[in-house]
Amino acid sequence: MSESTSALDSAQLHAELDTIFDEVLGNLTDLVAIPSVAWPSFDAANVTASAETVAGLASDLGLDVDILSADQPDGTPGYPAVVASVPAPEGAPTVLLYAHHDVQPPGRAEDWDTEPFVATRKGDRLFGRGAADDKAGIMVHLTALRLLADRLGVGVILFFEGEEEAGSPSFRNFLETYRDRLRADVIVVADSGNWAAGTPALTTSLRGMCAVEFEVSTLDHAVHSGMYGGVAPDAMLAMTKLLATLHDDNGSVAVAGLHSSTDTDIDYDEATLRTDSGVLPDTELIGAGTLASRLWTQPSITVIGLDIPDVAVSSNTLQSSLKAKLSIRLAPGDTPESAVRAVEDHLRANLPFGAQLSIGETEGGSPWQADENDPVVQTARQALTDAWGTESVTMGIGGSIPFIADLLEVFPSASILVTGVEDPDARAHSANESLYLPDFRAAIVAEALLLQRLGERG
Repeated sequence: MSESTSALDSAQLHAELDTIFDEVLGNLTDLVAIPSVAWPSFDAANVTASAETVAGLASDLGLDVDILSADQPDGTPGYPAVVASVPAPEGAPTVLLYAHHDVQPPGRAEDWDTEPFVATRKGDRLFGRGAADDKAGIMVHLTALRLLADRLGVGVILFFEGEEEAGSPSFRNFLETYRDRLRADVIVVADSGNWAAGTPALTTSLRGMCAVEFEVSTLDHAVHSGMYGGVAPDAMLAMTKLLATLHDDNGSVAVAGLHSSTDTDIDYDEATLRTDSGVLPDTELIGAGTLASRLWTQPSITVIGLDIPDVAVSSNTLQSSLKAKLSIRLAPGDTPESAVRAVEDHLRANLPFGAQLSIGETEGGSPWQADENDPVVQTARQALTDAWGTESVTMGIGGSIPFIADLLEVFPSASILVTGVEDPDARAHSANESLYLPDFRAAIVAEALLLQRLGERG
């Protein structure tokens, strides 16, 4: 990629950011302090307080701000989102800047080295739930607009969702309800990561996902394991044999009908992947193909739930039935509907001992692949390169952002850019989540450059 003619602009923006960065961190610290978990078992008032705080920050920039919501599919009200805007100059594009102000639950307090809802700086990292995912994304958007101020040459719509970590249940209805307010030429989703600390990346592929719940039954009631063990097949035996058929001997998915590809432009260093993932030294990695393809362009299946008695309360009993839940990640090119059918067909075909199978709830989100030849994508990559001073790369993500498919369906002509501030050690969703501050600075400057250049392109 050629050296940008706007390199001085990058240096100037970095210098201007230095003068306000302590205030930016202060605002982020205030956001982290709000435990905005949008789950029914948590206090919804905290999500409302988070929306109000974010709305105040947007209002301080002189934007027209509203706190809005839409109903979830079951008719219950969705959690509050913040929508703010500034109109586009004549002939200029409009850019929608997305992030979310809700966060994952903190998990066990003893797993944290700091208080989860107290932003704590240690060297170049700021620790706290939401510090990276995704309240930093909100501050990237707001601070980029603050840096540009009267130099802003595009229209901007801010859309800060309030229930992304809960699966965005009202997202599609929200888009439909406020379609005219959210319509944009470019959509920037700041909810991803970078290749490494100090190396910027634009995410150009996401695996989709689906989940399947099912129950295996072998007896009409539980019985004594001493009296009938060895003759009557218990549900645990049937379940474990069935689950074992989902993978081959090297751990690759063995379900026919799931799309798979091994194409990737860059690959992971195994030592780095082991460190980032926490794989124990003697544990072998699973799957086949490059490490990047196993994470980005091949499917995976994980048993994420199994309803069995805890060891502490177990008894000498043959279980009559067991429930399990599978999380399936889909390679680009697949669909949730096709994947669910393939998994259900596999379970029925491999059910042992004549056991009974009952399929429960399913859910899904589509994978996504960007058009890397889109000029907007090239503009974004150059902005990342200039802001970091390091060549940007394109990469995939093993996780999913299901609402990307909704954005494409409602706004099919928009260019979608997936950016973020996380690095491999950010530990989003886990204890000790943190934000790498040098990358946070660079992400702010990169977005300001992107907005400036989109305005110049018209």
